[in-house]
Amino acid sequence: MINKVNKFLKRQKGITGLETAIILIAFVVVAAVFAYTALSAGLFSTQKGQEAVYSGLKEAQSTVELRGDVIATANTTGAGGTIKQISFVLACVLGGEPIDFTEPTAGTHTGLAAAGSSNKVVINYIDQNQTIKNLYWTYTALGANDGSPLLSGNEKFQITVGDTTAGTGAGNLEDALTTQLGVNQTFTIEVVPPQGAVLTIERTTPAYLDAIADLR
Repeated sequence: MINKVNKFLKRQKGITGLETAIILIAFVVVAAVFAYTALSAGLFSTQKGQEAVYSGLKEAQSTVELRGDVIATANTTGAGGTIKQISFVLACVLGGEPIDFTEPTAGTHTGLAAAGSSNKVVINYIDQNQTIKNLYWTYTALGANDGSPLLSGNEKFQITVGDTTAGTGAGNLEDALTTQLGVNQTFTIEVVPPQGAVLTIERTTPAYLDAIADLR
């Protein structure tokens, strides 16, 4: 009986210290790999989050804002009058990055920027009847400025949509529109900078147009 037990026990294998060490090392390696993967994912997410914040800040700093009222100049006055020019004053939000307001190349009595114009800022017109893109416009620097077309810091530019030269030049708003902008009409002007948010200006014309109308 004893011999049988001894023979049985001889067939059993125990776990040696070396095998235990190998198993522990395997666990440590797996845990280290998992920890490295989790840490790398966390750092990647943090980096992407920082990039998103910086990108959003840059976008905000490159956006323009409206300063003051929107002024309309009438082509014809009265209850059946129409508008030929719209002007407004712009400044940078948060005193952000300079925005290039190089004026469009004039088309020929179209009220639009010429094909291939080098202007960076695009101004569009929208109402219930039409959408007109890339209107012709000019700017006038107001107050202190460095003389360049870059709107920056505390500078302010007065933007006029439509040529200010009567009867000649690039044409006015009435040349660009297929349906004229008249009284009691809601319209939208979009100022699209090369980067940053689009500035949307929505106004409604009065029931009677004077030569100069303040569209508050």
